[in-house]
Amino acid sequence: MAVRKLKEQAPVAPVGANISFKEKVGYGFGDLASNLVFAAVGMFLLFYYTDVAGASAAAVGTIILLSRLLDGFTDIGMGAIVDKTKSKHGKARPWLLWMAIPYAVAAVLLFSVPDLGPVAMLVYIAVTYNLIHIIYTAINIPYGVLNSLITQDQYQRSQLNIFRMLMALIANVILMYLTFPLVEAFGGGKQGWQLTFGVFAILAAILFLITFFTTKERVKPVRERETTSSTVSLKVGFKALMKNKYWAIMVGFAVVTYAGMGLGQGLNVYYAQYILGNPALVGPMGLAGLFPMMVGILFVAPIIKKIGKRNAIIGGLLIGAIGTIVIMIDPSNWTLVLIGSMIRGIGGVPLIASIFAMLADTIEYGEWKSGVRTEGLVYSAGSFGTKVGMGLGAAMMGWALSFGGYVGGVAEQSASANTTLIALFVYLPLVFSIIQIIFLYFYKLDKEYPQILKELQERKA
Repeated sequence: MAVRKLKEQAPVAPVGANISFKEKVGYGFGDLASNLVFAAVGMFLLFYYTDVAGASAAAVGTIILLSRLLDGFTDIGMGAIVDKTKSKHGKARPWLLWMAIPYAVAAVLLFSVPDLGPVAMLVYIAVTYNLIHIIYTAINIPYGVLNSLITQDQYQRSQLNIFRMLMALIANVILMYLTFPLVEAFGGGKQGWQLTFGVFAILAAILFLITFFTTKERVKPVRERETTSSTVSLKVGFKALMKNKYWAIMVGFAVVTYAGMGLGQGLNVYYAQYILGNPALVGPMGLAGLFPMMVGILFVAPIIKKIGKRNAIIGGLLIGAIGTIVIMIDPSNWTLVLIGSMIRGIGGVPLIASIFAMLADTIEYGEWKSGVRTEGLVYSAGSFGTKVGMGLGAAMMGWALSFGGYVGGVAEQSASANTTLIALFVYLPLVFSIIQIIFLYFYKLDKEYPQILKELQERKA
């Protein structure tokens, strides 16, 4: 029977209280691998489809949203599969081994749109876009679950997440500064894009294998015989999930957060070219936001430990709003955009350092509340929120550009198209921040988690 109230108990040592530096770095390499391809989907894919392949922005935006919705449901299925996976390597790690090469192959196909008619081109885009997301789900859901299986310690989870997000930021920098030079070095056009992502895909596969060989699963269910694949059905898992209020909060928070990220990632290349008037600024523009994150993430752990993940994120969102206000002064002024982007980057540090660790913490809350531990289902259902959010953000951008009269491949855009770009880049992030803070107002798990963990350890004893 689930315990309704927390009891004061003596401290206990969580499983995985000390994780080696090597394992943290190895775990982080998994997100470097993921983002060498997946961040490119957000940054460049819409641009590649519209300005290189010649597809309709509105049609592509619709494909992206529908595909992300479908992808969200495959997340749920993959989470259930992870929970039922049994191998000598554990339940999450083996998927990194099995899917590394398919992920690389699908990435190359994604950036290999052939010269076909408009309809056949959209069919190819739909098929390959869905293929990369299905394979990404099969490798990224287990990768995310792995955090909760390596350690049960809140601080160590935050540390793992920090290494993960640092590597993700490095991947973003690599993409921003090497993509266009590599495309040109490989001859430009479709061939240049295909060969460039062939290089990134091979590197991603190697990095996933490094993650597999350098990590270890340690955490087991409190009542393992009650949470085996033969007793915990998908129906039971979902019923337990519906009792997990903090998971629900994090899903909503993830949708809004990743809608903003999905919008922002793909927008820079358009904003640099048409609002700032210099497409070469896309690299410095992106780095202005990422560099403060890369530095800040190295020092944010003590702050998170002292005030909690939730409070740190709220503070960061307020700082990010200041950066947006700076850009509002003159959205076409490169200096103000640079300064505002840097402030936004600083504000984003607690968010990227904590979001997946917060989702992992809801696993223990769900186990404490219902007596059922299903890491895969909890994380996959949370990942559903990130996928839907990213899809919504990308689709919003595609629809808005089409509504604003954007025409791919031209030297200058109409006044309405430029106004749309400014609204998406400057004003919409403020709306997202307000909604994020509302979600976090109801998140109290940071304070409750230590007592929940004590009660779980007592049941195990």
